[in-house]
Amino acid sequence: MKNITVLGTGVLGSQIAFQTAFHGFDVVAYDIDQAALDRAAERFDALAARYVADGVENAAGGGAEAAIARIRLTSDLTDAAAAADLIIEAVPENLELKQSIYRTLADAAPETTIFATNSSTLLPSALAASTGRPDRFLALHFANEIWSHNTAEVMGTPETDPAVYDAVVAFAAEIGMVPIPIKKEKAGYLLNSMLVPFLEAGAGLLVDGIADPEAIDATWRIGTGAPAGPFEIYDVVGLTTAYNISRMGGEKQQRFAQLLKEQYIDKGKLGVSTGEGFYTYPRAN
Repeated sequence: MKNITVLGTGVLGSQIAFQTAFHGFDVVAYDIDQAALDRAAERFDALAARYVADGVENAAGGGAEAAIARIRLTSDLTDAAAAADLIIEAVPENLELKQSIYRTLADAAPETTIFATNSSTLLPSALAASTGRPDRFLALHFANEIWSHNTAEVMGTPETDPAVYDAVVAFAAEIGMVPIPIKKEKAGYLLNSMLVPFLEAGAGLLVDGIADPEAIDATWRIGTGAPAGPFEIYDVVGLTTAYNISRMGGEKQQRFAQLLKEQYIDKGKLGVSTGEGFYTYPRAN
């Protein structure tokens, strides 16, 4: 695989594109319009600076900037798919939206192209039929800040060709990830099977009026030594993603989704990416 396309340039999609380009691959980054692509360009510049600041190997001395030069931006989905060996889909967690995109890709991409979803909650089998090539489709799930939290969970369906699965595992290793093979489909994969209940517990404490986000986060940090509490993590993940996941949950999760929409998303407070969510950024240490 030489030519990689990433669909979606939000917080994680931009990281996937940049990490892939940083490791020498040519990348096409797709998003829906020019405004989204302008934001993506800003994210890539910020990521280049972050790689240098974090001491990522080979980032200083022009390495991070060279990654940007390997990324081509487009808002034309057919163009994005035309020469791709691998397409990594990182669009919002909406089943109908993802299925619609895969139906377009089925016609636009070469027959040899492998499709991978970065979905954090949807099973790949829910999307496989819409791809038109279920044997060349699987999930490849990344964690946020992938240059340091560098897991890549690989999860196929019963229809995934084992050779395709192995090829994606090898690709993940080539871009500096630690491939995590998952033996069978599991909603939430490994990371989110552990993380989501933790985040939901924090959200439940908030919507039930037990404590404010600051108190909940401080309790977790002080009591466990962890670097961040649930609401700090929500801001990093992005409140739109948190909303899309929560609105599909039970009664308490739906109340949290409503709170997110009314008090944050409708006011443009989407988390770290917009400079404000539960907290304002940059934050003082």
